[in-house]
Amino acid sequence: MNVTVENLAPCKKLVRIELNAQAVDAAFAAMEKNFQKEAQLPGFRPGRAPIPMVVRKYETEIQAEVKRKLIGEAYRDALKEQNIDVLGYPDIEEIQFGRGQSLLFAATIETPPEFQLPEYKGLPVKREAKEVSEADVVKALDLLREQRADFVKADRALASGHIAVVNYVGTSDGRALTEIAPAATRLAAQQGFWIEMKAGSFLPGFSEQLLEARAGDKRTVTVDFPADFNPKELAGRKGVYEVEVVEVREKTLPPLDDAFAKLYDAENLDKLREGVRKDLENELKHKLQRDVRGQLVKALLERVNFDLPEGAVANETRNVVYNLVRENAQRGVPRDLIEKEKNAIYNVANQNAKERVKFAFLVQKIAEKEEIKVSQEEVARRIHTLAAMYQIPAEKFVQDLQKRNGLIEIYDQLASERVLEFLEQHAAVETVPAKA
Repeated sequence: MNVTVENLAPCKKLVRIELNAQAVDAAFAAMEKNFQKEAQLPGFRPGRAPIPMVVRKYETEIQAEVKRKLIGEAYRDALKEQNIDVLGYPDIEEIQFGRGQSLLFAATIETPPEFQLPEYKGLPVKREAKEVSEADVVKALDLLREQRADFVKADRALASGHIAVVNYVGTSDGRALTEIAPAATRLAAQQGFWIEMKAGSFLPGFSEQLLEARAGDKRTVTVDFPADFNPKELAGRKGVYEVEVVEVREKTLPPLDDAFAKLYDAENLDKLREGVRKDLENELKHKLQRDVRGQLVKALLERVNFDLPEGAVANETRNVVYNLVRENAQRGVPRDLIEKEKNAIYNVANQNAKERVKFAFLVQKIAEKEEIKVSQEEVARRIHTLAAMYQIPAEKFVQDLQKRNGLIEIYDQLASERVLEFLEQHAAVETVPAKA
């Protein structure tokens, strides 16, 4: 076998492989015997048909199998001979193949980048000297009370913090809003619509113009739709709303007592406070850790530059774009707005992907140097945790992972976490005052 390697780019090579005609003919002869064993031809018992008859009937299949076998084996042997580490799958170009002639083919491959690890121990990071205060606990308890708020009808004028239950019909230049923007049905008219009396609620300036109104009052409210308003047909226009106040509702919060604590499965108020504080402390711990690890990643990436494989970056960019589009869609961002911003989304995703791919190579090299390994037990525990979180049977979850090569992703995630733990343990941490 003759192998030549040409560097096409920093992380791309062209490997040309030639296998002599004798090896090709030997592979054909071996494959013909394999087909003979299984061939069923009229007048012959299985495995007894003459090889020339077997070849005539199965020539196409024999050639396909010989080509697949020879290219696969020659490719693997060539990589081993040249000591080449490959990323992903090769792009194979067949040049010559047939009986009585040598096999010639070329494989375009991507390879990992070559670089020297920077100094990764003692990376400087800052950690805030932050603790959970009593004010934090009170704020969290108030949020729990907000979740149990009641809205009681009130025979009084609307004031800040109240809820106005209204019927409204909107127009612009004397035309119904749906004539201008057919998709704006909810903006055009509503019955029994709840609006909180605070600045910025619903449409700009809308709630402020209802202050001091009482149930049964009617008011004309004008709004200026912002220049970037969606739907875009209303952007920059003036809207006029005929509004009827149906009800005034006042928000009341439950008292902070033992009965309230039991609503959250706490024995009493003291236990609830204790549980809330513990939750806040865990949340703060994870937040500070995320912040420190984000600094570690940034510091490590800044300390070294090297070329990245185009294919790996392209694949990761597609993954990031998919996640960004999905997250925006889940947040209710209109599809036409996502399409309008597709170039910006791609640019953000591409930069994000480059950093991810670069960090992945750094993680791999640090893990090798420090002998940081991930055990099968750790992978199994993570799989069971994820399966329980997504409420999918563990066996089915494993099968789904295997279909999309997801087991490697989980292994890589765990390896990344282990390396970040190592970097954090060896970081030069400076404690700084907490931000206001």
